[in-house]
Amino acid sequence: MIENQSFKDKKLLVTGGTGSFGGIVVAHFLNTDIDEIRVFSRDEKKQEDMRRQFPDKRLKLIIGDVRDMNSIRTAMNGVNYVFQAAALKQVPSCEFYPFEAVKTNIIGSQNVLEVAIEAKVNRVVVLSTDKAVYPINAMGISKAMMERLAIAKAREQSYLFKGTKISVTRYGNVMCSRGSVIPFFVEKIKKGEPITITDPNMTRFMMSLEESLRLVLFSFTEANQGDVTVQKSPAATVDELSKSLLRIFSSKSDIEIIGVRHGEKQHETLCSSEEMMKAIDCGDYFRIPADLRDHDYSDLSTGPISVSAPSYTSNTTQILSGDSLDGLLLKQPYIINELRNFNG
Repeated sequence: MIENQSFKDKKLLVTGGTGSFGGIVVAHFLNTDIDEIRVFSRDEKKQEDMRRQFPDKRLKLIIGDVRDMNSIRTAMNGVNYVFQAAALKQVPSCEFYPFEAVKTNIIGSQNVLEVAIEAKVNRVVVLSTDKAVYPINAMGISKAMMERLAIAKAREQSYLFKGTKISVTRYGNVMCSRGSVIPFFVEKIKKGEPITITDPNMTRFMMSLEESLRLVLFSFTEANQGDVTVQKSPAATVDELSKSLLRIFSSKSDIEIIGVRHGEKQHETLCSSEEMMKAIDCGDYFRIPADLRDHDYSDLSTGPISVSAPSYTSNTTQILSGDSLDGLLLKQPYIINELRNFNG
């Protein structure tokens, strides 16, 4: 397990590393014997905040953009491991500016993968989303293409001895991450304003920041070349989530339904039916092996697969409500801190 693994003399690069995920990665690895953590992003304000939050000489903050291959090349020099987290993640933003999603999520990810292989990086974990499965919006489509690029590069590397190992993680909504719905609802509650929801019956997977890190670490240690790893997660309706937060904060704010936004799904899917036919159950996770065969399909080692399997979706997983949802939210550090501040 990674908890017992030594990272002495190793260097980790986290692209897009000033977001919520990057912060928890930095906090985790600074508690190991790692030689250096490089955080690569284009936001100097967030980098300065991170520098003050983690006053550790092993943390190196690098200004750059995954769209610029030269800036990645500078940051990648001498790196052993890469977590590719740089992305445009907001569904409406990507709907209004789809080519920006292409440039960051597709071209930017391709740049990171190519430079990592060029630099002979040992391990690359690429972060994806449930929206990449049966995608209907620009964000999901761009992330689906990012996954295909990663698997294609993994297939190329599988032919090489000691090639760069590439894997993909895919997860649903990360609770309390910056820009997500829970902080948005909490801010409304604190101001005494109505909570605005799109569709009360819409469901979303519920995953904590700590779980998102554990998923990436699981992929880092357990995934084979080209694997997609998925955490089994509970879900909740948007209506139950808003009511749970109102209960937790003892708020009498109203709930207003504003209608579905651009590109939103009613329910999300973490594993498609086609993927579930070959997914390996790893307890808390599904591991979806990549098809690494060549074009001639002469390798029949994958063996027969079942003719059908249900998709793993946010309306067929465990649905939380009432006390179970309240209890999950009350475990989140963000909620604990906001509740403490709210109560004075």
